[in-house]
Amino acid sequence: MQKYYLAVDIGASSGRHILGYLENGRIKLEEIYRFENGMVKRDGSLCWELDKLFDEIKNGLKKCKQIGKIPCSMGIDTWGIDYVMLDAQDNIIGKAIGYRDKRTQGMDEKVYQIISEENLYQRTGIQKLIFNTIYQLMAVKTFSSQDMEKAKHFLMIPDYFNFRLTGNKYNEYTNATTTQLVSPDTKDWDFELIEKLGYKKDMFGRILTPKSSVGKFTKEIVEEIGFDCEVILPATHDTGSAILSVPAIDEDYLYISSGTWSLMGIERKEADCSLTSKRGNFTNEGGVDYRFRYLKNIMGLWMIQSVRCELGESYSFDELCKQAAAAEDITSRVDVNDVCFLAPDNMTEAIKEYCNKTNQKVPGTAGELADCIYQSLADGYATTVKELEEITGKCYQRIHIVGGGSNADYLNELTAKATKKDVYAGPTEATALGNILAQMLKAGDYTSINEARQAVFDSFPIKAHLHSLEIRKGELL
Repeated sequence: MQKYYLAVDIGASSGRHILGYLENGRIKLEEIYRFENGMVKRDGSLCWELDKLFDEIKNGLKKCKQIGKIPCSMGIDTWGIDYVMLDAQDNIIGKAIGYRDKRTQGMDEKVYQIISEENLYQRTGIQKLIFNTIYQLMAVKTFSSQDMEKAKHFLMIPDYFNFRLTGNKYNEYTNATTTQLVSPDTKDWDFELIEKLGYKKDMFGRILTPKSSVGKFTKEIVEEIGFDCEVILPATHDTGSAILSVPAIDEDYLYISSGTWSLMGIERKEADCSLTSKRGNFTNEGGVDYRFRYLKNIMGLWMIQSVRCELGESYSFDELCKQAAAAEDITSRVDVNDVCFLAPDNMTEAIKEYCNKTNQKVPGTAGELADCIYQSLADGYATTVKELEEITGKCYQRIHIVGGGSNADYLNELTAKATKKDVYAGPTEATALGNILAQMLKAGDYTSINEARQAVFDSFPIKAHLHSLEIRKGELL
């Protein structure tokens, strides 16, 4: 009997169920179900439709039953930072408000009245993003403190779905670190900080690490789905899963998890919570086996996704890449991390307005818009490389790009040119693959992360965009 593992990978715009299995020593992936996702406006707030998403999770499980491919285990990963609070009856309190909502504006200053920005970073090592959970909770405390008083449980989004499947409430480590409320020293909630901020300490539960078991399906889920299954924790923060699938076993590389966001950095054994690191706006997010993902959040393909949508989706991403490459090299550049690009009413107009304000040529055609975005992203990557090398005192030889953005050949070529590094692109399904790898490690199919990463290299195509002239063919770098 073939042994299947199921990854439920839910991103900000879509989700999918992907089965993984071994065949002749190679990892095989099969997408069996896909669904849409996105924030919706409710009473003036941008919210996630969690009941709808949970129905889609169950629909994908039913598809497994329908096609006769029953997974021995499953794992769920999503974006980080967002959460729900449950009351004594396990109902969600209020709305599941998303990170692009504007309620966190000004909440950073309220936090810094209690603990300085410098001390907060030295304590947590987490990059300041205005939508971090720590600021979201300050918004709750400020505008609806009664909600926090009623809260019995605090769960990140994948924790909540795991609870709905198994009846068990746990917090997963990698996603918990994105709250900016976990200590990089103890690897647990910083309860002293939580109390200092006036957040309800008792709602924060036990933290489990990737490869831990959450439990089996509840009786009700088994009856509805038609089979039982063990729920295993991957790195439930999607970037943590993506980084697990990087096909490299040395330490001489940088990675970019390329999707809606570009997460660029390195793996390291210890967190760097220095003020030098803070000034670079780097973060120390938790990884598998307590490795730290030392990285910077860069706006990523969100900008090109938004522009494509505004064009009526009459262009595929591949066509936009080709038009960008064919456009006369527009010299206009934008700061992709500028807050004006986080959630504008119209991305195209935001880019044009930025260029106009900075006395640059305003992109006119779709190709010029795309080229401005791709060139600006590559420049942003180059700046981040320089910062990382200055902080670590090390020169890295190559960049591994994983995730959906690894298919953007034009951007990858620009990245190699701007960073003066060899770029290796793939695997594409990095997050789902990393999710499945955690399950395979739990099951004993692989005995170490390096062995699992070797299997990724052996199983999936890796495309080279070379800055240098040499490549070691057939060798895991």
